[in-house]
This record gives sequence, C-alpha cells and structure tokens, in this order.
Amino acid sequence: MHNVTLIKGDGIGPAIMDAAVKIIDASGVEIDWHEADAGMAAFDKHGTPLPEQTLQSIAETRVAFKGPLTTASGKGFRSINVELRQTYDLYANVRPAKSWRGVQTRFDNVDMVIIRENTEGLYSGLEHFLTNKKDIAESLAVVTRQGSERIIDYAFQYARSHARNKVTICHKANILKYTQGLFLDVGREVAEKYPDMEFDEKIIDATCMHMVMDPSQFDVVVTTNMFGDILSDLAAGLVGGLGLIPGANIGADTALFEAVHGSAPDIAGRNIANPTAVIMAGIMMLDYLGEQQAAARIKKATEQVIAEGKTVTPDLNPAAQTGTREMAEAIIAAMA
Repeated sequence: MHNVTLIKGDGIGPAIMDAAVKIIDASGVEIDWHEADAGMAAFDKHGTPLPEQTLQSIAETRVAFKGPLTTASGKGFRSINVELRQTYDLYANVRPAKSWRGVQTRFDNVDMVIIRENTEGLYSGLEHFLTNKKDIAESLAVVTRQGSERIIDYAFQYARSHARNKVTICHKANILKYTQGLFLDVGREVAEKYPDMEFDEKIIDATCMHMVMDPSQFDVVVTTNMFGDILSDLAAGLVGGLGLIPGANIGADTALFEAVHGSAPDIAGRNIANPTAVIMAGIMMLDYLGEQQAAARIKKATEQVIAEGKTVTPDLNPAAQTGTREMAEAIIAAMA
C-alpha cells in the first residue's frame, strides 16, 4: 500500500484528476489517497492557497499527485508550485516530451527529456524594488556549486538508468559569466565522471533554434531554472502541447507529480478537458513508487487509445464526440 497526497486543483483539475485516479486504481496498484487542498479552491475554504494541513500531508506521505492550480499573476501570492518545490527541496524538474502516434505535429521523431534545476536561478524569490516610487525592480539569480552539481549529476544518472545516450548542458555562459559560467564549469566537471555518456553543451538561444529545426539531436537536456521552464514548454509544443506532457519534481526523499498546464476555468465542468498530462504524470509516479509493471500497462493503453483516436477529447479529435470520462474508460478497457 502506497500513501499519496492527492491535490485535485482548480478549474479542470478535479475532472482530469478523477480520471487519472480511476485509471491508476484500475491498474491494481493499492494507493491510499490523502486528499488535500491547494490553489484558489483552498483559498476560498481556508483563506490561503497553500494550507498548513496540505504541507503536513506531503511531509507525511512524501509523494504528491497534483492537478493544475490557479495563481494570480503579477501581484499577491507567489507561485504555489515554486513554494512547494522550495519547501521540500524538490530540486529536479523532469519533463519528458515524446511524439505520439495519432497526434499530428511538425515532427514525428521527438523523444527528449528536459531536466531543470528547480529551486535556484531567477526563481529563488530574491526580488525587490530599488526606489520608493517602485519604478525600478530587481531580481537576483542564485546559482550554487552544490545546486548545479546535484542537478547535472541527476541528469546523467537519469540518462544512464533510462537507457539514454546523450546529455546536453544548456547555458548562457557567454554573457552571464558568473552564474551561467559556474553552471557550465560544474557541468564539464560532472561529465568527466560519465565517460560512457555522450556529452555536449549549447547556448540557450542556439538550443531553441536547433530544437525547432531538428529535435532529433536532443536526448536529455539539463539547464538552470528559467531556461528549463521555457525549454520544457517549447518541447511540449513539438509533440502536441501541454495537454500531453507530464511533470515530475524530485527531491532527496519527496516527489511531486503534476499536470504542467493551466487550470482552464473556461472549460471546467464540460467533460472536454484532456486528462493525458496527469495520466502520464501518474505513470511517472508509479515508476517512482516501484510499480513499473502497472506504469507500463497504463502507458501502453493510453498510447493505444490516442493512436486510435476514437474515444478521446475534442482537442485530440473533434469528430470523436467523447470527453474526459469516456477517454478514461477507454484506457481502462484497453488495459484489460
């Protein structure tokens, strides 16, 4: 029996999370779901978007499965996701992007993983106004040797354990000599410990250009926080969008698996939200929990349903006339 904190989230979150949980339960894996609140739904109920009882639940279970959350932009609370990552030191953000049969995109050979440092960089939260008029603002990027070493080492270990052959370090050390220079220097040092692994380095702007021209040249990409945030969404666009892409946030003893797209309140309650992202996040969670057989069954069934295109959400096939619940049932049937 596994204990998992379940955060359904806002907007379409409850619908897609219910679908994913139903599929995971149908796989035969025994999970005791500890439901907790976060986001605007939590704010309405508890007066805070991240209640203490939710933090306590994650501290106890050490594994969380989370739907999309709504966080106001510009003012008010900081990102709940950033807060969770820093609270539990979830230093590694893992975002795989792989082409799907049945999803028409510009390329059909994409198979890469973006691994980003998740707690430092420009998302460290060190920002302030420099004048009383608040007309000049400053953000500080923090890059440490320890943080760089552990995320780059994680990327090489991930590549080795997932039968991948190449790690690319993405940086901007040509301009940001100290922060990005430190990250690149550490990357070169870590790469020497893995002589069996192909290694190269690319500047961030060139990485973006090469990724949209020929994504087949990328396998595992490791980079700093904000660059990884951008590259992850770019990679998602190459395979059909954020509705198909999962995310994992890994720490030394805690992990959080999530949908990386928004809460889409405009389509909440209409049974048309694509649950694939959280289903794939659930697969990553099962793999983390040591339930590889169940993870493989769900993955194969999901790929089959999407490839057939008969029982999917409207974004995948407008002619299918089916929705979130029907897609989940089709995946469960394919598992059988």
